[in-house]
Amino acid sequence: MRRLFVGIGILALLVGLVWTLQGTDVLQGSFMSGNSFWLAVGVVLLVVGAGLTAVGARSSGAGKAA
Repeated sequence: MRRLFVGIGILALLVGLVWTLQGTDVLQGSFMSGNSFWLAVGVVLLVVGAGLTAVGARSSGAGKAA
């Protein structure tokens, strides 16, 4: 479960970063470029991704034999 959280978190971080850059018009060439909606969605996804990655990284794996 730990790897799943970290993997999904990293994927969310990457997608959130792309959407944030498109929303701020740094990455151009898409209908999402320069649209503040995608900026907001990207920032939210960055926060969610950071949270999932942190939860996955902090999991102690309780119940597993060392």
